[in-house]
Amino acid sequence: MVRDSGPCPTGAARITPGHALKARHVIHAVGPVWHGGKAGEDELLAGAYLTSLMLARDHGLKSIAFPAISTGIFGFPTDRAARIAVGTVAAFLAENTLPETVVFCCFGQESLGLHNAALAAL
Repeated sequence: MVRDSGPCPTGAARITPGHALKARHVIHAVGPVWHGGKAGEDELLAGAYLTSLMLARDHGLKSIAFPAISTGIFGFPTDRAARIAVGTVAAFLAENTLPETVVFCCFGQESLGLHNAALAAL
């Protein structure tokens, strides 16, 4: 990916072929490292989701699956990340017909509960 289009900046995403994977494409999103919430982390995280959704739409993809971006070793608070993820996806889907299906792949029961709560709050 780096040799084809350069490094992917934080808050952005790139799409590549899925090669031997079952998925036809892989969208590589780069979320922010958590620095206490004063370094634009919310906007960068939303940008990673939004750019991924735009790539999916622009490539005619009917579905996309997201992990809880930045909540692992990057330390983004899981409750805040879930609200940003769900809100960004909901706003995008309100104005776009693709992708038709969005799946949140949660890292455990806590993440699942937080994503469900964010969905219920819509």
